[in-house]
Amino acid sequence: MTRIKRGYIARRRRTKIRLFASTFRGAHSRLTRTITQQKIRALVSAHRDRGKQKRNFRRLWITRINAVIRDNKVYFSYSRLINNLYKKKLLLNRKILAQIAILNKSCLYMISNETIK
Repeated sequence: MTRIKRGYIARRRRTKIRLFASTFRGAHSRLTRTITQQKIRALVSAHRDRGKQKRNFRRLWITRINAVIRDNKVYFSYSRLINNLYKKKLLLNRKILAQIAILNKSCLYMISNETIK
């Protein structure tokens, strides 16, 4: 009976995983088992850190808005500004407010004065 050669499917799967881990160091880019483990670990970290990144940026925007608002002394806190924005139905998200706070403080002061009236 002649020898039957295996197909290319397993090799193709392993090369696909190797391409993913090609930039890893040491055995993490050479050995198939450790490559698969590191791939799972990397994807888990990426998934977790996407949510963390969103939280961190939101915190940064809130901090920037709060700093500018407290300098103005029209408001004493960020929360009052956001509350009044919601009452007046001015739909500006925190990202846009933070950009306005950095680039054009007088514009943010105008917005805050409008919410007071």
